[in-house]
Amino acid sequence: MPESRKRSNRRVIYETLRRKVLTLELKPGEALSEKDLAADLGVSRTPVREGLILLAEEGLVQVFPQIGSFVSRVDPQRVADAQFLREAVELTALEDMPADLDAELLAELDDNLARQRSPEIDVEEFFALDEEFHRGLLRLSGHDRAWPTVVSAKGHLDRARRLGLESSPPQVYADQHVDILDAIRAHDLDRARATMRAHLRAVFADIEHLRNRKPDLFASEDDATPVRKSVIVWQ
Repeated sequence: MPESRKRSNRRVIYETLRRKVLTLELKPGEALSEKDLAADLGVSRTPVREGLILLAEEGLVQVFPQIGSFVSRVDPQRVADAQFLREAVELTALEDMPADLDAELLAELDDNLARQRSPEIDVEEFFALDEEFHRGLLRLSGHDRAWPTVVSAKGHLDRARRLGLESSPPQVYADQHVDILDAIRAHDLDRARATMRAHLRAVFADIEHLRNRKPDLFASEDDATPVRKSVIVWQ
């Protein structure tokens, strides 16, 4: 197989495994079998092993010698670090909104918000629209190229947000998005910043609520080395 084809295959496997972790298909604390993952994906164990190494570098997988690999539990400190970066980028971008807002982009954002508020929307559909909305705001400010940097840093944050959507209806966040865009349209920077900051920090309240209900989903300072079991930790 040509080297370029091998690199492409490794990238696809890594991105597939990353998506499974971020969407909670592979759950926090779950034991990972290279053999089983390779069989499920129809590939050899080598690209799976390489993908798990990359995920370990992101803190999304933990590898314990002689024991095995596990999906990392959600780390509140990593969530806070990603939130810090996200706030820095998105709040600063609000200050660069042009006086004449792009009408076509505004129409796309309005359509996005209408779909977010559909009563039949599921978590993954809402999450995709949420991502599209926030990237759209960066496009509106001229800072779209900053989005990939934000995305690469927020794996733990995205898992926490998805978990939060299990207990908080998407409508709550959709309404906050509407308020943010209304403030931008009115060129009310103070209101836009305050609303955006409160919106982005809502995840912290979700984490506290979830840690009380499902502490095994979250990392703690006294975490012990896991023992591989056939039972999935997350229930």
